[in-house]
Amino acid sequence: MRLDKFLKVSRIIKRRTVANDACRDMHVSVNGKTEKPAYDLKIGDEIEITFGERVFRCRVREMPEHIGKAEAGSLYEVLE
Repeated sequence: MRLDKFLKVSRIIKRRTVANDACRDMHVSVNGKTEKPAYDLKIGDEIEITFGERVFRCRVREMPEHIGKAEAGSLYEVLE
Protein backbone atom coordinates (compact mmCIF):
# COMPACT_ATOMS: atom_id res chain seq x y z
CA MET A 1 0.00 0.00 0.00
CA ARG A 2 1.20 3.52 -0.77
CA LEU A 3 2.49 5.54 2.17
CA ASP A 4 0.06 8.44 1.64
CA LYS A 5 -2.92 6.07 1.39
CA PHE A 6 -1.94 4.28 4.63
CA LEU A 7 -1.68 7.59 6.49
CA LYS A 8 -5.21 8.44 5.34
CA VAL A 9 -6.80 5.00 5.90
CA SER A 10 -5.29 4.75 9.39
CA ARG A 11 -6.50 8.29 10.08
CA ILE A 12 -3.07 9.44 11.24
CA ILE A 13 -3.53 12.25 8.70
CA LYS A 14 -7.12 13.18 7.79
CA ARG A 15 -6.76 13.79 4.04
CA ARG A 16 -4.66 12.08 1.41
CA THR A 17 -3.64 15.40 -0.17
CA VAL A 18 -2.32 16.55 3.21
CA ALA A 19 -0.44 13.23 3.54
CA ASN A 20 1.03 13.82 0.06
CA ASP A 21 2.16 17.31 1.02
CA ALA A 22 3.70 16.07 4.30
CA CYS A 23 5.71 13.41 2.43
CA ARG A 24 6.87 15.84 -0.26
CA ASP A 25 7.89 18.41 2.37
CA MET A 26 10.06 15.73 4.08
CA HIS A 27 8.03 15.52 7.30
CA VAL A 28 7.52 11.75 6.95
CA SER A 29 10.22 9.09 7.11
CA VAL A 30 10.03 5.30 6.97
CA ASN A 31 12.66 3.21 8.75
CA GLY A 32 14.80 6.33 9.23
CA LYS A 33 14.74 7.43 5.57
CA THR A 34 12.61 10.22 4.08
CA GLU A 35 10.23 8.70 1.54
CA LYS A 36 7.94 9.88 -1.26
CA PRO A 37 4.13 9.48 -1.09
CA ALA A 38 4.26 6.51 -3.51
CA TYR A 39 6.59 4.47 -1.27
CA ASP A 40 5.37 0.85 -1.04
CA LEU A 41 4.76 0.38 2.68
CA LYS A 42 5.16 -3.06 4.29
CA ILE A 43 3.98 -4.56 7.57
CA GLY A 44 6.59 -3.91 10.25
CA ASP A 45 7.83 -0.62 8.77
CA GLU A 46 8.35 2.21 11.26
CA ILE A 47 6.88 5.58 10.30
CA GLU A 48 8.06 8.86 11.85
CA ILE A 49 6.06 12.05 11.27
CA THR A 50 7.18 15.48 12.39
CA PHE A 51 4.38 17.88 13.41
CA GLY A 52 6.21 21.13 14.17
CA GLU A 53 8.08 20.45 17.42
CA ARG A 54 6.42 17.08 18.05
CA VAL A 55 7.40 13.72 16.58
CA PHE A 56 4.96 10.81 16.13
CA ARG A 57 6.43 7.31 15.67
CA CYS A 58 4.48 4.15 14.91
CA ARG A 59 4.92 0.65 13.47
CA VAL A 60 2.60 -0.73 10.75
CA ARG A 61 0.59 -3.75 11.94
CA GLU A 62 -2.03 -4.23 9.18
CA MET A 63 -2.84 -2.73 5.79
CA PRO A 64 -6.46 -3.30 4.70
CA GLU A 65 -7.80 -1.20 1.81
CA HIS A 66 -10.86 -0.06 3.78
CA ILE A 67 -11.56 0.02 7.51
CA GLY A 68 -14.05 1.66 9.82
CA LYS A 69 -13.26 4.66 11.98
CA ALA A 70 -13.38 2.64 15.21
CA GLU A 71 -10.81 0.09 13.99
CA ALA A 72 -8.37 2.58 12.42
CA GLY A 73 -6.18 2.67 15.54
CA SER A 74 -5.50 -1.06 15.26
CA LEU A 75 -3.56 -0.62 12.00
CA TYR A 76 -0.49 0.73 13.81
CA GLU A 77 1.35 0.49 17.12
CA VAL A 78 2.47 3.79 18.68
CA LEU A 79 6.17 3.76 19.60
CA GLU A 80 6.54 7.29 21.05
